[in-house]
Amino acid sequence: MEAADFLTPATVITALRAKDKRQLLDEIARRAAAALGLAPPAILEPLLAREALGSTGVGRGIAIPHARIAGLPRLFALLARLERPVDFAAIDDQRVDLVCLLLTPAGAAGEHLPALACLSRRLREQGVADRLRAARDGAALYAALAGAPN
Repeated sequence: MEAADFLTPATVITALRAKDKRQLLDEIARRAAAALGLAPPAILEPLLAREALGSTGVGRGIAIPHARIAGLPRLFALLARLERPVDFAAIDDQRVDLVCLLLTPAGAAGEHLPALACLSRRLREQGVADRLRAARDGAALYAALAGAPN
């Protein structure tokens, strides 16, 4: 499984504005809902429930909010680079500026963990986060995450 299996250039955001974690989750839920033809609460509520279990801020300025969504037809990812970092209650207490949303169909238990592991491994690879932060446009952001592994 590769990030390109569920991330598309159309679901990359280069300069997302959010003042805090809640607004960030609201915004990515709204954008994902629009791309998927779902109501924003159908995405936001499961994301908030997952965050209530513990932050998905994985460290080094990266968050991977994720949830299983009823009625979702396929794996879906959205990559956002924030205009300004926000407090995300990450495990290392660093503010987050890179967010990769992962949504999986509610009934696809076998896809959720492999997809999450795929994104997590890719974001931990040497230089990937630096390339994401240095990318000049959406195409470069997409290539940095979905491109060939190092």
